[in-house]
Formats: sequence, structure tokens, C-alpha cells
Amino acid sequence: MLGPRAPKRCEYRYTFKTVPGFIDFCQRLTRWGEAGVYGFLPHMDSRPAAQMLLQSITTEARQQMILRQVRPSRVMSPLTRNHPLIDPPQLEGLFPTPEWFQIGIPQSFAWTLLAPYIESCPADTPMLPWQNFPALNVTNPPAAYDPAYPPALTHNRTRLTHPGREVNFSFEDPGKRVGPNNSYVTNTTAGAPTFAAWISQLNVTYTPLYNIATEDDTHSASAVQPDGVLYSELNPLVNGTVFVVLTDTDLYVTPHNVSLMLPHVVAGPEVYTAG
Repeated sequence: MLGPRAPKRCEYRYTFKTVPGFIDFCQRLTRWGEAGVYGFLPHMDSRPAAQMLLQSITTEARQQMILRQVRPSRVMSPLTRNHPLIDPPQLEGLFPTPEWFQIGIPQSFAWTLLAPYIESCPADTPMLPWQNFPALNVTNPPAAYDPAYPPALTHNRTRLTHPGREVNFSFEDPGKRVGPNNSYVTNTTAGAPTFAAWISQLNVTYTPLYNIATEDDTHSASAVQPDGVLYSELNPLVNGTVFVVLTDTDLYVTPHNVSLMLPHVVAGPEVYTAG
């Protein structure tokens, strides 16, 4: 699809140390890999390349849903069935489809999330034109695992969070080297952080930031998870996996032009598993 300038294989370094960490990382990685393609697929000039990409990303979408329903549990191998320290995957039982639309995000968002995990690339790898934003972290993320919901094909538990929940963020200054061979530098053209933008289903919803602290190297702020529904009370705006960025304004965008936000992004995105 990319022709003679297609990049060669790179070396990756992932941060998970355990099987639960592996499952959670894969659930998050496949979601923003999927969303990144949905965001730019309609903007491609090459329809044949878009067709191939569409067929490949459909597979990743199925992988994402499978991984979302997995949690670590005791191994069932006859050799290690009674060993309490071994945690292979079993079905977690999260509700499989708690939203009606999947998100599309700009390539700069997907690249910001991917770049920190690339250790090195061959010397002749072309530089990518996409922006790397300062990292954003949710310090009190929702917990997908609940002992009240043991392994099963699914449970009718469609939400892990609720509107009005306080969400706490930490975020970095621009200027950090990331990506293969530390060859990319995070940057932003935005002003002071003012809003948390929640990119979910067909909507981008803004809530004001408060408790903003920018004195230290790692900054912090808080925001309230927004309320609202899509079509009915059964489908809250913030559900499934959403993306959060911090912005300097509450710019109106549609699913087709989320990239208009890029000049206003202070930090992010971060993946927020809400249901």
C-alpha cells in the first residue's frame, strides 16, 4: 500500500510485566490503532489502498473486542491448575458492545500514543509528519475487574463509570524526546489548559478543568466526566473506550474534522475505559 517508501520493521519495547498488564495493554493498543484508521480512512486519496486498509482494520476491531472481554484468572492446565501464582487469560465478562458508534481520531493522536513504545527503526526510515503531543495520564482510571463479576461470556454491566465522576490528570511539558531513536520531540501550539475534551462515539464533549497545577515538571488538573446520552438513556455519551485530551478552548468539531482540534491540544490523548 505504501510503495517503495514503506518503513522497514522497527524494534518495540512494551511496559507490561504481567499477564494482566499484557491483556490491558493490548485492549488499549488495539482501540487506538483501530480509531486512528477510522479517523483518516475517509480522507485517503487512494481508494484501492483504503479498501485494503478497511479490510485489515476490521480484523483489529474484532481483536479489540475479544481482548476487552479478557481478564487474568487461574490457569486450567492439568500441570498447573492448583498453582495460585500463575495468571493466564480467561474471559472477563465485560459487556461486549456498550456503545453504538466507534471513534475516529486524527493520526497525530494515534502517533502520540504509539511513538513511546518504538525503541528504534532502520536508519533509512522516513520521518513521519504527524505531531507528537505531550503525554497525558489519568491517575484514577476506572477498574474493569470486579470480584462480583466472575469470568463469564458476558455480564449485563454496561458501565464502569458515571457522569459527574471526578477524573484526575497528570501531563507533561512539551520538549520530551520520544519514538524511534528518540528522533521525535513532543510539542504543542496550544495555550494554557482550560478544558478536558472527551472524544466519544459521535461527540466531542468539553468539561472545564479545575485544580490546575503547572509549577512542577509534571503538571496536574481535574475535570468531571460529562453527562449526556446518544439517542436514549441506555447509551451515555461516555461509555466503552473514549479518548481524552486537554485543550485551551472548547472548539466545535464533527466526527469528520476532529483534526481541527490539533492546534488547541495541550496534552494527550489518553485512553479512558468507561464501560
